[in-house]
Amino acid sequence: MIDKAVIDNCIKGKRDAQKTLYRAYAKKMFLISYRYVNQKEDAEEIVSEGFIKIFLNLPKLEYRNLPMLEAWMRKIIVNESLMFLRKNQKIFGDESEYKKVGAAPEIESRLDAQVLYKMVLDLPHGYRTVFNLYALEGYSHKEISQKLDISESTSRSQLAKARKLLKQRISKSDL
Repeated sequence: MIDKAVIDNCIKGKRDAQKTLYRAYAKKMFLISYRYVNQKEDAEEIVSEGFIKIFLNLPKLEYRNLPMLEAWMRKIIVNESLMFLRKNQKIFGDESEYKKVGAAPEIESRLDAQVLYKMVLDLPHGYRTVFNLYALEGYSHKEISQKLDISESTSRSQLAKARKLLKQRISKSDL
């Protein structure tokens, strides 16, 4: 369990404390990053870079409220993932290959979480990024537009397209 002493020792640069913090949150942060970049090596790199920022900025964090720690770390990892996508120009690509799916009938309620997770990972970068930020991270379209340097209407459009594509894929999966 992470407590104030672990955080204090991380701030002091003690490797054992940093290792404890890393081990406690690395897997969760990896999964967050992976949702955005969909590549194991890229997500690992992002988590490494993210933890460097976490350790450097821990002294600035008002950490007396420990539940805030994970949310703060999560925000850093999401931002690192978005910067990675932006740097590699992978947020918005060619949508033409994703328009091959036909119209969707009713979605069945027997959806396995693993299957849905895989479907989200298989979304085009732009769709997946906006979907993750809106549906999973809870950002508003205004916040997404600022983070991604796009208009709010583009954010709404990408989310609508992501939802439509997910519905089509779910209906075709015969779950």
